[in-house]
Amino acid sequence: MLGGMRHVHWFSLVASVIGIVVSRPLVAGERAVEGEDPFAVIAPLIGEWQGTAQGEPGTGTARRSYARALGDRFIHVRNESTYPPQEKNPKGEKHQDEGFISFDRSRKTLVFRQFHTEGFVNQYVQQPGSPPQRIVFESESIENIPAGWRARETYLITGADTFSETFELAEPGKEFMIYSRSRFTRVR
Repeated sequence: MLGGMRHVHWFSLVASVIGIVVSRPLVAGERAVEGEDPFAVIAPLIGEWQGTAQGEPGTGTARRSYARALGDRFIHVRNESTYPPQEKNPKGEKHQDEGFISFDRSRKTLVFRQFHTEGFVNQYVQQPGSPPQRIVFESESIENIPAGWRARETYLITGADTFSETFELAEPGKEFMIYSRSRFTRVR
């Protein structure tokens, strides 16, 4: 009888610990475990956003959305940045890109595939070791650009309804340089 009670107590303890581990949010760069939401680290961005963009193309506005898609197996990302004509960019510019963030089960990490109106296709992989509010994606391949270029997107969640993004590029053999910074506020 005593052995059976110990077994029940042990089972309750293990079940409680598993419940705590499975229900906690995933830390940026941490690998998802079976049963956890692999998108927990990016989930705070689900919604629609608007903001400002500043960088190489000048100063402009940005709209962004993140939504679960295709049976919650992906995060669909849509982005539009508009830079009106200005001294730094006399013709102005409208940039659009769309992408999908997936969870690569074999590597146990997030992969972000991004398609740009200019014809670039960036495939990023989430970088490990960041604090929970900082998500870093570095390119592992870029289509339709000379070999050796790299890109990095860093999201910093600054509040429940705010985040910033830094987009960086690196020419072959050189360090990353900031191309643009955007700040977003949740619309819904």
